[in-house]
Amino acid sequence: MTVRKDDQQIRLALPKGRMSEGVISLLDDAGIRLRAGARAYRPEISLPGLAAKTLKPQAIVKMLQVGSRDLGFTGADWVAEFGGGVVELLDTGLDPVRVVAAAPVENLVEGLLADEPLIVASEFERITNDWIRRRGLRATFLRSFGATEVYPPEDADCIVDVVATGATLKANHLNVVEELMTSSTRLYASPAALNDAAMRRRIDGFVMLLESVLEARRRVMVEVNVSADAMERVVAKLPCMREPTIAPLHGHHGYAVKVAVRREELPDLIPRIKALGGTDIVVSELSQIVP
Repeated sequence: MTVRKDDQQIRLALPKGRMSEGVISLLDDAGIRLRAGARAYRPEISLPGLAAKTLKPQAIVKMLQVGSRDLGFTGADWVAEFGGGVVELLDTGLDPVRVVAAAPVENLVEGLLADEPLIVASEFERITNDWIRRRGLRATFLRSFGATEVYPPEDADCIVDVVATGATLKANHLNVVEELMTSSTRLYASPAALNDAAMRRRIDGFVMLLESVLEARRRVMVEVNVSADAMERVVAKLPCMREPTIAPLHGHHGYAVKVAVRREELPDLIPRIKALGGTDIVVSELSQIVP
């Protein structure tokens, strides 16, 4: 266990690479600013009581496991690969990917791997070997060090790799054989950090800030004016978090109604509100929602 220099600070690990942009945007929308200092791996963070360090997602899991970091953003795939030992606090839903087994079409029989000795290349040793055992394959694991998709057909019969759009697999003439798991960027904690009551309260506050942004991204504010006789009909059809906010219009010419609704409900909701007598419908973005 790393000895703390400051027991009051929460040691936060931020990911390098493809995950970093989404995490920085999430923090920024929560009002938490990062500023690169003289040492690029230790950015200054505006939220008091946090000390940030930028690391590879794989390293973040290991550091949370040994307790040298208290919080860290990393992928669920790497947590599965390194055997857990950390506590998931929040699935941000950012950078959604699949971990899949894929092979050249000429290696497949009716879409399945041939029943013969295989070489399977991957960066994910634990995940791949678990899959090999689960499927009863006669296969040898070959560790790759990036660019796993280029191994077949000369150096491997099959790969296990992360897929976002599938474009890279297609470009290398590989077909998905099976999806092993889904992954996304998530916030994890070291179990030791959560055992400290004071630190746990501050961590819960940090998580609440991030959740408020994620919830706001899923919703929009809908404002509509309705006459007195149409108000109950409109309100009865409005989805909302609890109850809509209703205020009288100037001159007693009806009411203004406000609700926060899920984005995917808009295509059906807007015509329905209009048909029920709603007017002057305005849809606006939200920044944060704290229930």
